[in-house]
Amino acid sequence: MRILLAQNSEYYPAHGGGDKSNRLLLEALAGRGHACRAVARISVFGETERYLCDLAARGISSPRVTGGVVSFERAGVSVHVVTTGNFRALFTAQIAEFHPDVILTSTDDPAQLLLEAALRADAARAIYLVRATLAVPFGPDCAFPSEAKAERIRSTDAVVCVSQYVADYVQRWSGIPAAHVPISLLEPQEGPLATPDPAGFVTMVNPCAVKGIAIFLALADAFPALPFAAVPTWGTTEKDRADLAARPNVAILRPVDRIDDLLARTRVLVVPSLWAEARSRIVLEALLRGVPVLAANTGGIPEAMMGVPYLLPVQPIAHYQTMLDSQMVPIAEVPRQDIGPWVEALQRLVSDGAHYREISAASRAAARNYQAQLSVEPFERILFTATRHERIPPKTSTLSDEKRKLLALRLRRRAPRAAWFPDAESAEGERLFCFPHAGGGTRIFPGKPAGVALCPARLPGRESRLAEAPFVRMSALIDALAGAIDPYLDRPFAFFGHSMGAAIAFELARELRRRCRPLPRILIASAARAPQYRRDYSPPPPPTDDEFLSELRRLQGIPLDAPFAPSVLLPALRADATLYRNYVYAEDAPLPCPLRAYGGLDDERITREHLEAWGEQTTAHFAVRQFPGGHFYLRQSDAFLRALEEDL
Repeated sequence: MRILLAQNSEYYPAHGGGDKSNRLLLEALAGRGHACRAVARISVFGETERYLCDLAARGISSPRVTGGVVSFERAGVSVHVVTTGNFRALFTAQIAEFHPDVILTSTDDPAQLLLEAALRADAARAIYLVRATLAVPFGPDCAFPSEAKAERIRSTDAVVCVSQYVADYVQRWSGIPAAHVPISLLEPQEGPLATPDPAGFVTMVNPCAVKGIAIFLALADAFPALPFAAVPTWGTTEKDRADLAARPNVAILRPVDRIDDLLARTRVLVVPSLWAEARSRIVLEALLRGVPVLAANTGGIPEAMMGVPYLLPVQPIAHYQTMLDSQMVPIAEVPRQDIGPWVEALQRLVSDGAHYREISAASRAAARNYQAQLSVEPFERILFTATRHERIPPKTSTLSDEKRKLLALRLRRRAPRAAWFPDAESAEGERLFCFPHAGGGTRIFPGKPAGVALCPARLPGRESRLAEAPFVRMSALIDALAGAIDPYLDRPFAFFGHSMGAAIAFELARELRRRCRPLPRILIASAARAPQYRRDYSPPPPPTDDEFLSELRRLQGIPLDAPFAPSVLLPALRADATLYRNYVYAEDAPLPCPLRAYGGLDDERITREHLEAWGEQTTAHFAVRQFPGGHFYLRQSDAFLRALEEDL
């Protein structure tokens, strides 16, 4: 068979469990004689030289570099990695060139841009790998439900899950037949495995909210004399890093390719996941080396633990906000945790040498028994079965690009008013309507200002409105917003807009005045030049792809380097950039409401002069406030929230 893997992240080197498992799965299929090819991308677009150095350090010294694509061979697999340019376009081109019999896509593509392209390849069979229930569009673990995306998964030729827990979840909540066979294989052993270090670290990989960093930090506080180690990866935010660095007994380690290098320094591994973990590769890798694991009893982790102590209770995450954090992970509402069982278990392991050795031996025995039975052959049989059946064209494949655009426009027109301001209906007291920067969603503030109800605007083309066409003209957006906000003007309210959102808030206030509707009690414009700088403005030509991405990175607040960012953020970012680039200021009387202009002291593009010019747009009280930080100062300044509360 000719097998093509689409990976919306790094293929090699890879530190995430799912990414590493995809690579080992494809290499095992290549070892069975199949022609295998992988199309992937680097974590930070544009860093081609850094990536070439990473490859050279791992023995790949002569990769081919052609038009923003790095190509090389590894373990029988032909690998093509996008470092600049359009990832989906390369994937589509590889389908046409390679003529695969099977295309593998997975939950690392939550926007389903790669899955959609795979379904269009009528000659190939599309196999969907489910490695995380959070990333499927249905069921209680899901952050962003979508029947259209569920229908797309139904159109695949087979759905294969990383654990029985995940397979049962998929079948229960979608009705999609799903199989569980091994798709998380182990590295071929080239020598003796590492053994645990009885004086080593208490280690956690990928400390973040959904992975249970709260429990890890509480353990570090409870055992100040023990050395702890944290290995930040795809989910760890800057706040998480700061919380870890604040503990003197916590060392922050770099991710490693060879898991032995980490586990050889580990005394106990902590896996306190609060979301429904699909299986957890790191659990098996630790048990195989005799490293005792303290693990949460959530999701598929009990399968990974294979009956070995310790499975410990947690209060799992039950709700996610309809927004993403800086790492493009849905923001979880984390329940309070009972740390008692975790403290008791760790205390026994570090104080009772005989018990530690007993658990270590039991861990190694269970993992070796599982390893002896581990094979790619069950998955290979699924591929053979899929290729023997005639492909049923998916419903979506009949839609042309033009019809898809029309559908996105219809969805936007039919969106209920509540879609625009999802928190406004239930808000009590004064409402603070917030308007985002380009590409931004509903998470604007790092905290909640006292005395008001936050009502962020959710614009088309992002978060739960990804299927809707984003606006590219300011006048059309303002007209739609004025209609959507009208029912919520029944009591005092205020406007806050950041960057592009400042222009939106300003123009919306002017439109409400034209419609003789109530005006905001105060308008706060953040990180934006006064609109009159766009007087008699001639929009510049659109930037090239490289110029566009370079400018976004320079702003240092838009998380393009997270695994899901390109497919989720870039369409809305491009549309918003077009909208703002073509915005031209029209003369009108100043607003009668008070106005504040906020900015960052280190923002290179927005100076105090730009902020003070906002004073021309009001006949009421005006003031400028500046805070430590750059364009996204509001994410790191406590002084900002205090000032906001004072001005409101």
